[in-house]
Amino acid sequence: MPRFKGLNPRSAATSRVGAANRKKNTAPETLLRKALAASGLRFRLHAKGLPGCPDLVFRRRKIAVFCDGDFWHGRNWAKRKRKLSAGWNAEYWVSKIQRNRERDRAVGRELKRSGWRVIRLWESQVRRDAASAAAKVLAIVADGNDANAVARL
Repeated sequence: MPRFKGLNPRSAATSRVGAANRKKNTAPETLLRKALAASGLRFRLHAKGLPGCPDLVFRRRKIAVFCDGDFWHGRNWAKRKRKLSAGWNAEYWVSKIQRNRERDRAVGRELKRSGWRVIRLWESQVRRDAASAAAKVLAIVADGNDANAVARL
């Protein structure tokens, strides 16, 4: 069971931390959008009608793009899990990130069943080289084959 002893959910500090954790319009997502827009490609943002509310959507091609945060979506999960397991409130954090990972897989399966192609990018990849991440997305959009693929770039 998660431990929240000493945390005040209404404190100014808690409020600041919560406000900093954005669901959309994150810095990596904005970098990716700018790089894609520079190519002249048109896309929609935050398609609420689709499972998982993808960050970017190419509707005609039925391609959904997610820009996943390294921490929240468990990049390098084995290493991150070991580190979280040794930290404060370990059971809560390991469970939280594991559930996010399971939800990501379920969303991908649901989109694939509906004929969508799913592209997942890691935040650190986009931060390191947004142009390269955008080029990979552009190549998949231009190709348009294999509508049932899920790509983790």
